Amino acid sequence: MRLFAAVLPPDDVAGELAAQVDALRALAGADRLRWTGRPGWHFTLAFYGEVDDALVPGLSARLERAARRTEPFRLALRGGGRFGHGRALWTGVDGDVATLRLLADRAEAAARKAGVPMGEHRRYQPHLTVARSREAVDVRPYVQALDAFAGRTWTVAELTLVRSNLPRSGTPGEQPRYETVARWALGGAG
Repeated sequence: MRLFAAVLPPDDVAGELAAQVDALRALAGADRLRWTGRPGWHFTLAFYGEVDDALVPGLSARLERAARRTEPFRLALRGGGRFGHGRALWTGVDGDVATLRLLADRAEAAARKAGVPMGEHRRYQPHLTVARSREAVDVRPYVQALDAFAGRTWTVAELTLVRSNLPRSGTPGEQPRYETVARWALGGAG
């Protein structure tokens, strides 16, 4: 299974972002970007790639422990930026970013302890991707528009293990499908 650990924004927060993305899609040149949809909006904490089915129970147990050890925390979508010369456009986050980073570190450590090969550790950069491009695109107008974006604050209350199913049809613009494998309440609540 192709898996990752994530924080998912609640529906009302995703709705606010959807309105902002609709405005971005109305800007000149927006058709040069592949816009992600609401089902794909998440903060990836740790990307695991293809995980052997035999490792999933151990990974799940360790992620549950990581969730239990992390208290719920407050976040809000804010601003935006780009990666890779305009190959990815994203919105950022404000609030208790330190706890979000701690949860990302714990999600990565859970995988390593479960025997999932993780490669090189990188400092976690919280972002939610709203568009991608296969080629370099000048996304400065979109980043400027996102600078003013400020979503409402919500309480992150769970850690989610997500399966990513890559497109197989070859249809241009087809998006990956995401399915929740498991959820764990933060702080042992719920």
